[in-house]
Amino acid sequence: MPERLSTRVLADRVDPAALFLALERAEPDVFWLDAGASASEGWSFIGTGEPSAFPEDVPLDASAGDRPALDGDGSRPPLRGGWVGWYDYETGARAAGAPTSDSAQSAGGAWVRITRFAAFDHSTGRVWACAAEDLDDWAAFVTEQRSVDAQDAPALAAEPRRVDARHTAEEYAALIERCRDLIRAGIAYQLCLTTRFTVTGEHDPVSVYRRLRSATPAHHGGFVRIGGRSLLSASPEQFLHAEGGVIRTRPIKGTRPRNDDPVQDAALAAELATDVKERAENVMIVDLMRNDLSQVCEPGSIRVDALWAIESYPAVHQLVSTVSGTAAVGTTTGALFAASFPAGSMTGAPKLSAMTQLYDLEGGPRGVYAGCFGYIGDDGSLDLAMVIRSIVIDAESAVIGAGGGITWRSVAASEVAEVATKARAPLAALGAEMPAAWASDILN
Repeated sequence: MPERLSTRVLADRVDPAALFLALERAEPDVFWLDAGASASEGWSFIGTGEPSAFPEDVPLDASAGDRPALDGDGSRPPLRGGWVGWYDYETGARAAGAPTSDSAQSAGGAWVRITRFAAFDHSTGRVWACAAEDLDDWAAFVTEQRSVDAQDAPALAAEPRRVDARHTAEEYAALIERCRDLIRAGIAYQLCLTTRFTVTGEHDPVSVYRRLRSATPAHHGGFVRIGGRSLLSASPEQFLHAEGGVIRTRPIKGTRPRNDDPVQDAALAAELATDVKERAENVMIVDLMRNDLSQVCEPGSIRVDALWAIESYPAVHQLVSTVSGTAAVGTTTGALFAASFPAGSMTGAPKLSAMTQLYDLEGGPRGVYAGCFGYIGDDGSLDLAMVIRSIVIDAESAVIGAGGGITWRSVAASEVAEVATKARAPLAALGAEMPAAWASDILN
């Protein structure tokens, strides 16, 4: 096991936003795994590291090596050292045997080996400083960041920026009907059909993320910048969590927009909870994830801990389920990814058949979208979110992916509206609006 980082509990409270703004000005590669603006529970991690390959050999089972000792009162951050980064969709699709775009020659995404970070326990307000070396200097730097020393993110331009859509709303609706034809033919039960929206030009990723997290806070949000490319996410979906040898996945299938009127808003949530199509879509992915986890978990340990739970976020209501299992002895991160990635909630079922058909239907790579991001700890713990409700920014453009699960009961107009609902907030953070046809009242 790599040498543990030195750790210190700080006496003073620290503003996570202030620390992030100070650190990103000083370091090229940075991360903020963000529990959300005004979070009152969960953890956030802000830090930096050195470029690294995907850590595929980390053992996940509880018996694999000694776990780090707990701090004084028995509490500690769930992350004590390891890696942070993202894993792209095409790497997983290729490994599973599905065709992928020639323009998407990625190999495991982008990762950093953590050299120093701060851990924020939002339930208590405690902050830990962790560093491979020079802990005194790092702790002093973190302690200095007690409040944001800058104004709110710069105002957006008066004129919305241009958005280029991979598909028009009409083209996407036609693809939905092709998905239904494939389902009728027995080639798939469900297909997660996606598209993308591109806003060409330069963007300030930090300002965009500040707007995104303010508008749509989420328990698995984040900002990760590696090699000059930035991933900004307001993801509500936890793909994989592992701790003490227990692996969990929490697939989301089923979405409704929020409404300013409390009565209408409650009605939308109630409709989602009882919708036959949404429940069928969700349970198909639950069964798929049960099968995926069974490949790396002890026989008989797979459980459905929650089925069809409603979770509400600023922009949407979601239908969420939870599946868990006990990692088999010898299970590694590489084995877990081979069994479960890409996530069933982003492919459909059966997984390989769905990915093969989606390659033809979607007409281009997904890239980081539909992948995952987060941390993998030295001790076999991990917490990885789905790359959804996210923006990927490089020097030339910003890209947003969005999609939905198509079943036999899907209605094209409703599915088009769901894509618009999912993409609207990320586009707004960029100062852009949904293309007119996607935002049309006729379709929505």
